[in-house]
Amino acid sequence: MKKSVLIAGASIAGLTLAYWLNRYGYQVTLIEVANGLRRGGSPIDVRGDALTVANDMGILDQLKANQLVHTDEIVNAHNEPIVQFSINAQAEYAGDLEIHRDDLVDILYQAIPPNEVEFLFENRIETLSQDDDSVAVRFKTGEAQRFAFVVGADGTHSTVRKLVFGPEAQFARFFGAYFALAEAPFIKPNQPNSATLYQEVGKTALLYPFKNAVQAGLLFRSSRLPYDYRKQDQHKQILIDHFENGLWKIPQILAAMLASNQLYFDEVVQIHMPSWTKGRVALVGDAAHTTSFPTGMGTSLAMQGAARLATELATCKGNYSAAFAS
Repeated sequence: MKKSVLIAGASIAGLTLAYWLNRYGYQVTLIEVANGLRRGGSPIDVRGDALTVANDMGILDQLKANQLVHTDEIVNAHNEPIVQFSINAQAEYAGDLEIHRDDLVDILYQAIPPNEVEFLFENRIETLSQDDDSVAVRFKTGEAQRFAFVVGADGTHSTVRKLVFGPEAQFARFFGAYFALAEAPFIKPNQPNSATLYQEVGKTALLYPFKNAVQAGLLFRSSRLPYDYRKQDQHKQILIDHFENGLWKIPQILAAMLASNQLYFDEVVQIHMPSWTKGRVALVGDAAHTTSFPTGMGTSLAMQGAARLATELATCKGNYSAAFAS
């Protein structure tokens, strides 16, 4: 009988893990609170050992076919260029790939053989308890099931981590800044394939065109704010408080964010944990080790960690304690 695994979170780590565990013969269920795959967000990097993971999955050529090559510029308040540069041309970037996040999510999802992984959308884990033999889970729908293992791949604010390891505050390290991302469909970029950055003291604004959309971003320094990551109205008020008198295209960016139903707002934070496993429960990706977006390593580490976890479970042949430790 196949061992059953429940993965929480249908993003980079969760989809990569689902692919590998299915490949190694596990019965995989993936649960996601959203009504579909986790979409949105700015282009992301795939680099280092994550490229080997992509190659082993047979998707590296697809990533290369969808990579973004661009130039960037920093401008003043009058939209005049101060400096122009190309990250892709830097020696330390050689071999790395930048790709739109939605493209990577689609490629990972399509790599999973049809009908071999069960997806439970618009659902979430409500309670979780475990014994020596299995993990008992009750879902939002009221259904209860048991699994051999549960893996939290549910991001920085992981529900699985909170239920099993404790409150987020004991693992989060705040880096004195907040950021927001949203599409800005009515703002015209300076150039079709060029990101534009503008800075004021303690603040950064950016526009990033890709495909048929323009991604806008706002970043600001701050002491820690009493905010709830789930309350979008609160996020929008915070942005008004910090950017309502901004120059350059900040008024247009702010207006786009206030009108958005898919605003992404969060603090710049890292997650540091003494262990990523407890009993039959494990964490991968940002749930285990958020690096924060300025590092550009979250996606790569999510793919690496998921592949490594699945490989160790397969290699240790049922000795999950040894697999988790390794």
